[in-house]
Amino acid sequence: MKRCKPLLGTYVEIACDDGNENDLAVDAAFNAIETVQSLMGFHNPQSELSRINRNAPREFIAIHPWTAKVLTVAQEIHQRSGGLFNCGIGQHLIEKGLLPQSRWMKQQQFGGIENIQFVGPCVVQSSAPICLDLGGIAKGFAVDVAVQALQEAGVQSGYVNAGGDLRVFGARAQSIHIRNPRNPSECISLGQLQDGAIATSALYFLERDCIPKSFMINPLTSQSMDFSGSYSVIAQECIYADALTKVISLSGDVLHPCLEQFSAQAIWMTAS
Repeated sequence: MKRCKPLLGTYVEIACDDGNENDLAVDAAFNAIETVQSLMGFHNPQSELSRINRNAPREFIAIHPWTAKVLTVAQEIHQRSGGLFNCGIGQHLIEKGLLPQSRWMKQQQFGGIENIQFVGPCVVQSSAPICLDLGGIAKGFAVDVAVQALQEAGVQSGYVNAGGDLRVFGARAQSIHIRNPRNPSECISLGQLQDGAIATSALYFLERDCIPKSFMINPLTSQSMDFSGSYSVIAQECIYADALTKVISLSGDVLHPCLEQFSAQAIWMTAS
């Protein structure tokens, strides 16, 4: 069975390959995704992420274990990538009109994920004003917790696909396709994936003839990045696959040391 819902700014498809109707299991998986969205959504002023951005420089913020997990992984990849991965770029996306402006954003200088300090397992504070956008890494994590919900409900194999963040589980392999960077309306087969995750970063629909709207920001230079082609990363979990696509895309290095550290591998698809 397959079901699809609009979530996480895209369409999320969940499939169970067991041959049985697993409505309750799929409901649980979608509920898990909705929880991640409510906790870490930038557009939701009541989300934990919004509370962190508004108040963490001034007070301790108690957070959900899932939010703590995403922040911990974000800090780990930030450190191991030499700062190339940093989700503290929300202010730059706001300036481009890609994220909504908030009334509390009066600061001229913002820190990044490195300024988040854990004062308890699920309590954080920031040593500087911040504007975190967990975006992709939270989407990857949402795929992972959806897979976990399916497995806990007894589903043996299937997949969760959230607009380019895909995780396959169980004994049955799935055919993997990505967009052709030269013609995004076409797809290219990458073969099959079993018990793993893949995520892709690309600027397929960037209008390069107008004002650039690239969402890819180099946190070391605060400059927008433009590139042709696409970068995909295969890892065991989608949270790592998604985050590492940013490292590979920004560095242009498909052999970046981060890949080996997280048991991942990269694929570069050229536009030509």
